[in-house]
Parts: sequence; C-alpha cells; structure tokens
Amino acid sequence: MMIDTHCHLSKDDYSNLEEIIHHMDGNIMIVSGADMKMNYEVVELCQKYSNIYGTLGIHPENPEEYTLENKNWIKEQAKNPKIIGIGEIGLDYHYGKENREKQIEIFLDQIELAKSLNLPIIIHSRDADQETFDLLKEHAKGMKFHLHCYSGSAELAKEYLKLGAKFGIGGVVTFKNGRRLQEVVKEVPLTSLLLETDSPYLSPEPFRGHQNEPYNILYVAKKIAEIKEIPFEKVIEQTNQNSISQFDLPIHL
Repeated sequence: MMIDTHCHLSKDDYSNLEEIIHHMDGNIMIVSGADMKMNYEVVELCQKYSNIYGTLGIHPENPEEYTLENKNWIKEQAKNPKIIGIGEIGLDYHYGKENREKQIEIFLDQIELAKSLNLPIIIHSRDADQETFDLLKEHAKGMKFHLHCYSGSAELAKEYLKLGAKFGIGGVVTFKNGRRLQEVVKEVPLTSLLLETDSPYLSPEPFRGHQNEPYNILYVAKKIAEIKEIPFEKVIEQTNQNSISQFDLPIHL
C-alpha cells in the first residue's frame, strides 16, 4: 500500500478521473482543497471512494474566498471523519506581496480553526520561507503540520524539525535541477517525510511535462530510496507509518 498525502482530483483537470482513481486501488489518496469549488469536490470524493480522505482550506492565492460563510461550511464538514486536515493554507508571494496582510490574516485564522477542530494543517509556502516559519513557530505550537511540496533549504528544514514538522516530498525530487530538495531528503530523517504528488501538477521523471496522477508517488519513493541508499520497501513502510500518525488515519498496517 502507498499513501499519496497531497493531490488534487478535480473534474476540470481530468477527463478520465475514474480511471486515475482506479489506478490507486489498494492505495490511499488524501485530496486537498484550495478553493471552495475544490473543497466541495473533496467532500464528494470522500463520500464516493473508501480509499480517499480529504483536507479543506483556502489557498493563499484565493483570500477573497475566505468568508465567514465558507469558514463555517468548512467547520461543519470537518465533522466528517474522512476530513482529516485543514489545508492547503499558507503564504504565496510569488506574484508579489500586495495582499500580504490579507494572506497572513486568513492563514492565522485557519490555523486557529484547525486548533479548534484538533486537526493537522497542510502548509503551502512559496517565496515566503522565513515568514511562514516565523508564523508557524509562534502560532502552531503543539500542532501537527507539514510543509506541502517543501521548497526550502536543508538548513531551514532542520529548524522546522525542532517544531515537529514533517515534509511533503513530491516529483521535484526526481528532477535534474532538484538538487536542493534532494539535499533536504538526504538530511531529514525518513521518519519526517511524507510522499505526495500534488497531482495534476509536478509529474516526476520520467513523466515530467505530462499530467501527474497519484500512482506516480511510486517514482518519488524510488528516488528517496536512491538518495538515502535504503530499500524502496523501507521508504514505503516508514512513510505509510508517518502518514497514518500525521493524519490519525484509521488504517492498520
């Protein structure tokens, strides 16, 4: 069994969604929300498929969607035992910091929402490494959280480890120009890594440039095994345990 801890399975992205999900028979997918349309689809998928769990949240690129009505909807849906986290949430300054204060406001409010629900948080951080770290250090004490699609340095990862963070590792680790992430994988204990695809984005080699799918975590796991010089089976076994613990999944290995 493999666990993809972060993917997006929108009907808008896949014309063959049933087939993509079927590829993961016998495996687990955690589908992440990012806007309200995606959040609705997450709930629908969780209801339809026994091997799909979900997280709900408002991505920093969509701050206008974080209304009181939508927050209350997320809070109500989180009563569903198949909703296992709040995310993806965080900061994204890739296109500028014009709405920086708004991003921080909704990030912190969603952290507090997760606290009230006793759920882990899934963090998106793009071009905002230090500020994301500082906010989590101050406001997420004692919480379970992981850095989705981690793109920071190995040095910053070591500081995150002191906070109990885990790190989502995806297809970028297989890229020729993915040396920074490969160094992170080398330095961070296997017990702190989670497998993810971020489907339909960031396909690993040998599928780079093509649409990604959850089954491709196989190639991420193989690359981690290569970097750490350990058996592939060990990577799957430990990351499964990490995922089950991180999200309190009702799965027994």
